Amino acid sequence: MTRQRHEADAMRRAIELSRRGPANGANPRVGCVILDASGRVIAEGWHRGQGTAHAEVAALDTLSDRSLARGATAVVTLEPCNHTGTTGPCSEALIAAGVGRVVYAVDDPGVSSAGGGQRLRGAGIDVEEGLLRAEATENILPWLTAMQRGTPFVTVKWASSLDGRAAAADGTSQWITGPAARADVHRRRAEAGAIAVGTGTVLADDPGLTARDAEGLELPEQPIPVIVGRRSVPRHSRVLAHPAGVIEYPHRDLPGLLASLAERDVRHVFVEGGPTLASAFLAAGLADEVLVYLAPALLGGPATAVTDIGVRTISEQHRMRFTHVERLGDDLLLVARPAVSPDTDSADTDSAPPKEDD
Repeated sequence: MTRQRHEADAMRRAIELSRRGPANGANPRVGCVILDASGRVIAEGWHRGQGTAHAEVAALDTLSDRSLARGATAVVTLEPCNHTGTTGPCSEALIAAGVGRVVYAVDDPGVSSAGGGQRLRGAGIDVEEGLLRAEATENILPWLTAMQRGTPFVTVKWASSLDGRAAAADGTSQWITGPAARADVHRRRAEAGAIAVGTGTVLADDPGLTARDAEGLELPEQPIPVIVGRRSVPRHSRVLAHPAGVIEYPHRDLPGLLASLAERDVRHVFVEGGPTLASAFLAAGLADEVLVYLAPALLGGPATAVTDIGVRTISEQHRMRFTHVERLGDDLLLVARPAVSPDTDSADTDSAPPKEDD
């Protein structure tokens, strides 16, 4: 097996390891695999959350003797950092360990933390960047977006029938989708830093907004509930007992909301309802991603999943491109992100169809 194959396999493993870390913290998920001269894996590590060892150091710490790292290759999902925060710079740890080569997938976009690759090269270490960049980028896309833009990545989610309804004519909506789709929603909730709903949803559904497993038990990671709107929330509302606390935002300034969440180190906001709030994010052009859980049902009636988003004529349509299609039980999950332009969208669709999982 060639060196390139060993390193590609190691990068895939590093991406897999990175997913063991918390998804909703201030720091990114990062994984590291260390290979010896023959391409054999001798150490693995991942970042377990803010204040803990970074992935590279976590991997080095598993070695019985750090001298085993001399001349080895470190394969990392993100460029080793070059600054001192709650922990020291990973680039310096790799240099001190004597590694001979470092391969990483994604450049660190941080103002203070970037430059690790250059620091490693300056120490005489062979450095390659960009291996499996697309896969590694997707793995930390909300964090990367937040770091580059300064505001959280926004996912807008809804569940609907085939005819686009989010509820029946009498307002009932539990359940449009099946258990597999609902389990996927809870997993994604747990990976977000905050979950936003409108006051109308709180008043109509009294949701708890926790992330739960299949048995209904709360998952270890919980998003912060954010209630957006000017109506008062009853003090007996279930969401007010949420383990992560609650943010009440009695304004309609969505950019201001995102800025305030960024100050709390929230990197990913999951907008879950209802139609008014979802439509407001879409109309403002603030949705980075749309998740639609589509049930094979017909409801009719006025309760559409999305209302007015500012489109008056077909030329003003909000063009999206599908990035993922997945079957969840009897339902479909459709993931779409804004297209740059109609022409770009058509080209993307023809050349790179969405992934389909049976």
